Amino acid sequence: MNAKGTVFKYGDNVDTDVIIPARYLNSSDPAELATHCMEDIDTEFVKKVKKGDIIVANKNFGCGSSREHAPISIKASGVSCVIAETFARIFYRNAINIGLPIIECPEAASVIEAGDEVEVNFDTGVITDITKNRSFQGQAFPEFMQKIIASEGLVNYINNNKK
Repeated sequence: MNAKGTVFKYGDNVDTDVIIPARYLNSSDPAELATHCMEDIDTEFVKKVKKGDIIVANKNFGCGSSREHAPISIKASGVSCVIAETFARIFYRNAINIGLPIIECPEAASVIEAGDEVEVNFDTGVITDITKNRSFQGQAFPEFMQKIIASEGLVNYINNNKK
């Protein structure tokens, strides 16, 4: 399983309030949430993001409240993967639960820039910055996590694997 796309780059402590502002939490529709994704930190994001694009951030991505709306809005916007130096633990868990691939790799997060073309191999954890012709070793996704992501989230995975 791979992800490949153009990078949107953000800094430290991107919290759930800027990923999906609280004023839009009256909706749980992924498509509606996607129309407001990142708008308080990057007003151009929803206009420019394309299916497959990748978010790269520094430390503590997804901090703040534990709302599942944040990773749902990112996934629904078309983002194929989020790479960060570190993730807030609750965001990490929520992202996997809804089937949004995320990968921690401090070296990649510090070098990759906005607009770079990046490919992520989930089997090996290798992140390739095609623009800069550099590769980084991130944490590979264990097989069970890849199955959850391929199933579009934990609930679907469980429902598809009932005996």
